[in-house]
This record gives sequence, structure tokens and C-alpha cells, in this order.
Amino acid sequence: MHDYLISVLLGIVEGVTEFLPISSTGHLIIVGEFLGFQKPFADTFDVVIQLGAILSVVIYFHDKLIPPLITDTEEKKQKRREILDIWFKSAAGVIPALLIGGLLGKKISHYLFNPATVAAALFIGGIILIIIERGKRQHKIDSISKLSYSKCVQIGLIQCLAMIPGTSRSAATIIGAMLLGASRTTAAEFSFFLAIPTMFAASAYSMMKHGASISPEQWMLLISGFTVSFLVAWGVIAVFMNYIKTKTFVIFGYYRIILAVTIAVYFFCIYKH
Repeated sequence: MHDYLISVLLGIVEGVTEFLPISSTGHLIIVGEFLGFQKPFADTFDVVIQLGAILSVVIYFHDKLIPPLITDTEEKKQKRREILDIWFKSAAGVIPALLIGGLLGKKISHYLFNPATVAAALFIGGIILIIIERGKRQHKIDSISKLSYSKCVQIGLIQCLAMIPGTSRSAATIIGAMLLGASRTTAAEFSFFLAIPTMFAASAYSMMKHGASISPEQWMLLISGFTVSFLVAWGVIAVFMNYIKTKTFVIFGYYRIILAVTIAVYFFCIYKH
């Protein structure tokens, strides 16, 4: 029962943090370590339950991601072209992560998945987020259709910074898209869509690597965490998309800084004793 409670709590953490620019992986590492969630299963669990949050993207944005089966009118044909364009651009954006993750994934996981790295990345990312939002800028791209494939690949390269736990995949892609001229809403939407192939690839790799060693009880823990993260993330996306229509990301920058300092102080006190 204790492990099931942990899986539910981590599912909630994942659902809340996956699409906010505050690092879901960083939160999962910190909360998992605090609750004593055992490795190496914890690493697989953290990756796989992210698929629950990703599924919520497909459901929430179904009108933009699921093409019509029947294209008997010009309007439906145009709709299909627009949807396929989103998928192709998301696929282009994930290429850098596949290449760099394949080369450096093991080393990053071995050396950087720890509270110290998470705290540092949260702090630095918070500062950058505040600076960018405080600065004056004009956006020229107000829809994903106006994002070029070259810009999608550039955003994908910036996304690779999120391999450092605490950076936040959402923050990296949103900031990257905004710096390249995208509006806040367009940047957030593309960040959501880019998450689909990115996290699917990460989960598939983790399952190929560890799937055979997962026990029946652990499968049940994965299912419970997956389900909770899906339901929570679905609600968070709706709130977040309404929020960014009128608000900036500055509050998330301050949250990251406060959390980073809290983590640093907490683990410093633990290790000191």
C-alpha cells in the first residue's frame, strides 16, 4: 500500500509539473528521493508515467492533432494538411534529442540525476525565465503554421538542455521558441506537441532497457502512476492555456528560484549531519 501511495503522489507531481516551466523530472527526483522510492525502478517509473501526461495533450488538443478520417470537402483536406504539418514539425524538432540523447543519455543519467544538479538547474533557469519575460520583445510567429522547419529543429536543439534534470523540457522549448520569435501561446502549444514524440521515444527506450525486469506489482504501480498523471495533466493544461493568454511566466521563474534554494538548504543540512 505504501508503494501505491507513492505512485499516486508521483503521478500527481508529474501531472502538475510536466507542462509548466518548472521541471517535472527535477520534481520527481526530489520527491522520489524524499519518499525513498527505490532505484533503478524509480528511473523507469519517472519516465513512463510521463506518457500519461503526454496522452492528455492528445486528448485536450484532439482537434489539432487527430486528422479527419474522411476528407470529402476542401475544408477537411485543408484541416488534414494543417494537422500533418504539426506532426511533421514535431518530428523534425525531436531529431536533435534522439541524436544527443543516444550519445550522452547514459552519462547524463549517471552523473547528473541528483538533487545538487536539480537545484542548480532550477535556479539558473528561473533567472533566465525572469530576464526574458522582463525584456522587451516582439513576436512575429503567432501560429505553428508559421514556424519554419529550421526553427523547429532549433527549438529541438534547445530542448536538449532539458536532459539536465531541473532544466525543464517545457521551459527550454517555450523559452527557445519565444527567443526565435514565437508568441507565448504558440511557444507553449509547440512545446506540448513536441513533448509527444520526445517522451514517447524516452519511454520506449526505458521500457526496452528495463521492461523485462519489471515485476507484476511494479507494472501495477506504473499503471496507477500513469493514470493519475493523465487525469491531473489534463486539468493542468486547460488552466495553463487560459493563464498564458493574459499572464507571463515570471511567477514560474520566482518559484524555480525559491525551490532551488529550499532544495539546496535541505540537502545540505542532511548531508552535513
